[in-house]
This record gives sequence, C-alpha cells and structure tokens, in this order.
Amino acid sequence: MRFVDEALITVRAGKGGNGCVSFRREKFIPRGGPDGGNGGDGGSIIMRSSARLLSLYDFRLKRMYGARNGQPGMGSQCNGKNAEDLLLDLPEGTLVFEVTEGGERLLADLGETGREFVAASGGRGGKGNEHFKSSRLRAPRFAQKGEPGEQKTLRLELKILADAGLLGLPNAGKSTFIAAVSAARPKIAAYPFTTLTPNLGVLIDDTDPDRRMVIADIPGLIEGAHAGAGLGIRFLKHVERTRFLVHLLSAEELADPVLCPGETFSGFDLINEELARFDPALKDRFQIQAVNKTDLLAPEAIEQLKTLALDQGRDLFFISAKTGIGLEAVTDRMWRLRESMARNAPLAKTCESHADEENG
Repeated sequence: MRFVDEALITVRAGKGGNGCVSFRREKFIPRGGPDGGNGGDGGSIIMRSSARLLSLYDFRLKRMYGARNGQPGMGSQCNGKNAEDLLLDLPEGTLVFEVTEGGERLLADLGETGREFVAASGGRGGKGNEHFKSSRLRAPRFAQKGEPGEQKTLRLELKILADAGLLGLPNAGKSTFIAAVSAARPKIAAYPFTTLTPNLGVLIDDTDPDRRMVIADIPGLIEGAHAGAGLGIRFLKHVERTRFLVHLLSAEELADPVLCPGETFSGFDLINEELARFDPALKDRFQIQAVNKTDLLAPEAIEQLKTLALDQGRDLFFISAKTGIGLEAVTDRMWRLRESMARNAPLAKTCESHADEENG
C-alpha cells in the first residue's frame, strides 16, 4: 500500500426524517385525533483512530462520505428509525482540520488508539403532528421537517507516532540501520533519496518480547529542507511526533579532520539547523548521534575521529549498520532513553557520555 499522509475529503451527515401528519381513523372512533409519529435522526460521521492503519491512501481514492438519512414518521404514532452513524477509521496520529473560506481550524488530534470524535452531526428528526396537539389545538394539520445534517470539507494530515525518529542526510544509512535492528525491510541502494516515504520498524527486546520500540525512518533531509528543498517539509512534520531522535551521519560525509577539524561533523549541525528553522521546539529534542559506515575507515582514522569528537564535546557513537559494529551500544542507549522519558526523569539535552558506559 502506498504511503499517503495528506488527504482532502468531504463528509455529509444524514438528514433527519420528516414528521408525519396523520389522524386516527377507526370504526366507531370518531375524531380519533392526530397520531403522526416523529422522524428519525440522521446518521453522524464519526472518526476513530486505529493502530492497524498506517496511511491515508484509502481517503485519496474515495473523497466523499455520507451517512444515511433518518426515516420519516408514520401514522399510528410510529416514529421513524434513526439512521446508523458512519464510522471512519483513521491512522493513529491523524490531525483533522476543517477547511472553510476563512482558513482552517483544528477539529481533532487522534493521537491515541480508539479515540473518537463526531466530525459531522446528523440532522434531528422532525416532530409529527401528534406532538403539537393541545387543549387549544385539537387537530394540528402540520408537522416539523427534519433538519439537514452537517456537511464539512476536511483536511486529514497524518503525523507518524514513534518512539524514535531516524534522520540524517541522504544516503546516511538510515534504511540499513532500521533493517538491522528491526524486521522492517525498506529499499536499500547506494544512491541518495532511496527512501521516498517514511518507514516504520519495531525494535523488540531479546529478553522481553513484550518490550517494543517503534522507530520511524524519516526520508533524507538536505539544506533548505525547512523551505521545501528536496523532500522538504513533506516529511519534516513527522519528526514532531517522535519522543527522541537518532541522528546518523555517514563517514563518507565527514570533512577531513586534519584540514578542517572544526567542520568534520558539520553534517549534524546542518540537519539540526533545518529542524530548528522548521520548528524551534525541535532543537531541544533529545538526540542520539552516530557516525555510520565506519567499516569504510581504517581503525586509526576511527580513533582519531573519536578523539576529535571528545575535544569538541560531542557525544558520538561510531557504528556500521551494515556489519553490526556498535549497534548494540546504540540500541541500549535508545532503550535507556525511552524508559527515562517514560518515567519523566530529568534529562539533559544530550545524555551522559557513552564513553563512560564503555569504560565502566
């Protein structure tokens, strides 16, 4: 199924049934009086978040949704049947906006599984003439019409919910990383922008199968992404719904540590600047930073880079997602960070140096 994270749809709730004008007519019962029943209520449009859906693709194929109308009232005080509500399942993490001439307004944030809200209310059924009889009005010859249901134009926007967001420059090895630590099988190739849609992977603890972590592979970002360059803001918005970030930088993208020591790890700063320009709150999002593809470097070069990172105060992992080197240390940090955030434990912007973990 194609990944679609935006859709524009129209929803129309059902019209209420009309009330009935009727009089009781039976043998030996003259002037039986009014007995017209009420009309049934129209069906409403109800939206519900579901964890089993990961895309808004179905809403690109079908853009009009309407609930049934309520049945009209009948004689002998028979009320019309209420119409059933139309239930629409949306992926967890969907934002629902109402589109009007004056702009958009947020109706609901379906950030929790099973959450429901009424997107369009059905019309109320009209009252039959039996409802209007009184001591002064013995034989009302009128009834109430059913009210029309609400009709709205809605824009659906999906922001993936994940524990960890995996980001970096194009060809940083994100797809290889998520394939190595989870059962996800994204497309992997040796050229930029291999990943054109976010991929989700589930990291499962070997010691406890019920302990799981969702990882979102965000397609490669480039300079100017906040303004739409490359894949741009189309996927930057998915970063907002992650608890923390795993930021990868390919060893192929490192500047020469001898000629340009201050710019060796500038790839991290470039993406972080794009995040901050897109949403200032993202600059304080917790990050685990790692240099990937270290299998392409000599051991001496790796040690030189580690020393340079310490001198610059950078807490970096040096890994190879292809060969598995260093992945255990990264995933261990991810588990610890996730549990700390779940407990609302106070954390600094960057965690304690993993060098201390390795030494002790």
